[in-house]
Amino acid sequence: MLKSFLDNKPLYYDKIDYTRMPRIYKSIEAYLTIPKIIHLIGTNGKGTTGRFLAKALHSVGKRVGHYTSPHILNFNERIWIDGEDIDDEHLDSAHIELLKLLSKKDADALSYFEYTTLLALYIYQDMEYVVLEAGLGGERDATAVFSKHLTLVTPIDIDHEAFLGSDISSIALTKLNAIENVAIIAKQKHHDVTVVTQKLVDKKKIQVLSLETFITSLDKEKIEIISKENRLAPYLKNNLSLAIAALNYMNISYEVKDFRNSRLFGRLTQVRENILVDVGHNVLAARSIYESLKNSKYTLVYNSYKDKNYKEIIEILKPILNDIELIEIEDKRVEELETLKAVINNIGFDCKLFSKIEKEKNYLVFGSFSVVEKFLKEVDV
Repeated sequence: MLKSFLDNKPLYYDKIDYTRMPRIYKSIEAYLTIPKIIHLIGTNGKGTTGRFLAKALHSVGKRVGHYTSPHILNFNERIWIDGEDIDDEHLDSAHIELLKLLSKKDADALSYFEYTTLLALYIYQDMEYVVLEAGLGGERDATAVFSKHLTLVTPIDIDHEAFLGSDISSIALTKLNAIENVAIIAKQKHHDVTVVTQKLVDKKKIQVLSLETFITSLDKEKIEIISKENRLAPYLKNNLSLAIAALNYMNISYEVKDFRNSRLFGRLTQVRENILVDVGHNVLAARSIYESLKNSKYTLVYNSYKDKNYKEIIEILKPILNDIELIEIEDKRVEELETLKAVINNIGFDCKLFSKIEKEKNYLVFGSFSVVEKFLKEVDV
């Protein structure tokens, strides 16, 4: 039922009507009860930071929803509620009820992401907290229409330039403008982010607090133990730290056990002894992966969308690669295989199409959610 409704909506748009979601939400706002929203903005790390936080909140006895996107294999992954992905029956029931609140014109007009965002908040009305991950933006994102209890800012870098801007300052401004009152910001690579942040603090009279402000020496000890127990890569440890900073800001006590099995699938996840998968797709993700894996060598299973800087991504990963195998994905945004091959050849790699896993090789599957999805459907892991 929900599936057929969403199948009629395109997943991606060349242009987005940024007035639509605020207008439609306003028309039904009086019928919804919105819990405390913890909004996640930034370029990388939103999903894992959100899951660490949601898992800990659930573990200490809070009712909590975690909204994340996109999904890898199953739409239900997007709407996590009290420790589990939502089931189909609950999804379809909520979909029927939400359609009763919306006019047919508005329901049809909402984009895939806008509708699923409203659906998630309809489902989450009985929660105490909702950890709400922004899509590709900030102030104009569908998730930004809800009043926020707290905003968490992960590292900001170049990505989605067609929608967000072509330089760090523009991208940071678009994302950080989503902050409503108080935010905790992770350590940033680009000084321009700090400059933009200070301008917004002065202009909007908001609070933007450093992650380090909320991390004590005891927290650092716990972070090391949690990271070891969950086998976290270095960049995932940073995301964990941001989640713990949020708990401390909200005066919610936690123990190491509250983060047990809290990793979000698809973030340097080992699916077989010789296979790692990661849904990262940009330069910042490539750098994080390189730092995590720089003492090993891999066969990269890869593909890329046209709007990604795949040349720089391959060059960053080059020291940890033996060879590259391209996996074919069906998407109008994907780069032409011959174009991608030519760039890879110029960097110094021969490449072929991925066909099967060889036992003697170590594999890194990287490039996007679509790459990981296609790989997992082709390979029995």
